[in-house]
Amino acid sequence: MQASATSFKLPHDEVIPILDFGGQTAQLIARRLRELGVFSWLVSPSITPEQLLAMKPRGIILSGGPASVYDKTAPTCDKRIFDLGIPVLGICYGMQLAAHLLGGKVTGADHREFGRAHLSISDAKHPFLKGIPDRTTVWMSHGDQVTDTAGLFKTLAGTPTCPNAVVISASPSRQFVGVQFHPEVTHTPHGIDLLRNFAYDICQCNGGWRMSDFANHAAARVRERIGSAQVVCGLSGGVDSAVVAALLHKAIGSQLHCVFVDTGLLRNGERDLVESTFRDHFKIDLKVVDAEKEFLTDLAGISDPQEKRRRIGHRFIDVFKHAAKSIPNASFLAQGTLYPDVIESGQGHAGTAAGIKLHHNVGGLPEQLGFELVEPLRELFKDEVRALGGVLGLPDQLIWRHPFPGPGLAVRVLGEVTKAKLDVLREADEILLEEIVSNNLYRTTSQVFAVLLPVQSVGVMGDGRTYENTVAVRAVETQDFMTADWSRIPYDVLATISNRIINEVRGVNRVCYDISSKPPATIEWE
Repeated sequence: MQASATSFKLPHDEVIPILDFGGQTAQLIARRLRELGVFSWLVSPSITPEQLLAMKPRGIILSGGPASVYDKTAPTCDKRIFDLGIPVLGICYGMQLAAHLLGGKVTGADHREFGRAHLSISDAKHPFLKGIPDRTTVWMSHGDQVTDTAGLFKTLAGTPTCPNAVVISASPSRQFVGVQFHPEVTHTPHGIDLLRNFAYDICQCNGGWRMSDFANHAAARVRERIGSAQVVCGLSGGVDSAVVAALLHKAIGSQLHCVFVDTGLLRNGERDLVESTFRDHFKIDLKVVDAEKEFLTDLAGISDPQEKRRRIGHRFIDVFKHAAKSIPNASFLAQGTLYPDVIESGQGHAGTAAGIKLHHNVGGLPEQLGFELVEPLRELFKDEVRALGGVLGLPDQLIWRHPFPGPGLAVRVLGEVTKAKLDVLREADEILLEEIVSNNLYRTTSQVFAVLLPVQSVGVMGDGRTYENTVAVRAVETQDFMTADWSRIPYDVLATISNRIINEVRGVNRVCYDISSKPPATIEWE
């Protein structure tokens, strides 16, 4: 959703655009507002005041970002935004940029502040702080901070290391609120209350937006863009591609043609599940392509995870282009790209988001696609996609499937990928999921999978010495997949999983459990 897209009708008459300065949690702000019933989207910082006014926004938010306002390449915005008579909320970098543009002073702190901080409110009368305790916890992530308000702002709250943690404009003509912390993350307990106060009490929103509005609007946008052309949609069997297929089917009906590529990097039974589910449930034209040999040939001798993703992305598109030749007038390729994929690949609106890993369906696509991309879920998080699936009438067994990466098991076999390693991993992963399902843990965990490590260790099986592979088990709980915590699976279940994998999967003699959170780790290992 780009700022230039203001020519089409917005999905609701209450809109709060967010200028995206490249922060890893920028889209979380939009998500929180949507949870409050207020439609929000990310726009480029280069958006003009005239373009903003065309949206008739109730408010404007300036997101956080990794830059310093003094960097030569630091993203900025038009200073006139602060004089539109529209409430503006600046978050972290957004607050610093506002102070910098308006004449305040921003300086580097003695050390980068990352983590929880104790906020003390000195003036609780402002509507932004309505219902917030005088002392509360907030989540900080910054190096610079506003050190001199130059009489432009009034300070409402501070922390021991950040005196100007909440400020408002000293001029009644400017409705500006700035916070140095991040109210959008769950680590700020009253963050959602602050955003509610901004949306309802300051911006005077009513909160009538629903996911059904998004479904209808997204379908209308697809119809407008596609016209009479045909669309190829890649199906993986996961919830993302399922929702994309359902949304496109709602929008363009028989103009949709689905392609499932058997890459040889799939879990046991994946191909059969996809064929039966989508042909029987969706009644959609489905073409299955067997390309295992091609993918494994491309991956031979490759250990670097980014190179794996790049090669898989190139081969994936080549296969699609070949499959699409049998579909007359096929000029669009639909993908289930989600916002965590976009932001982790460094593809934010500001062009300054830190690239964490390359997603084959975001940054790994070759320049000459042969198709135009259609990515109707690009602005959504996983839980929002599931909610959309419910609105579209998809069955629960599709909506609640755990995510599976586009590159498949190639990024769960660490190091070089071979068919023998994939077979070992498939068996281990199937046992793991069997036990998770049988112990009623599937719906309480967000993602569970096995990883084959490039580590061999000594073991004893029977009376003999072994020197075999190690499997890591990864299980996480999360709402949005931007942050995640490891799942506290009961010890007896873990013991059963370990015993079964070691005893039933030839070539494995050790099982480990990954207890890393995201951040600092990612959910996938590669």
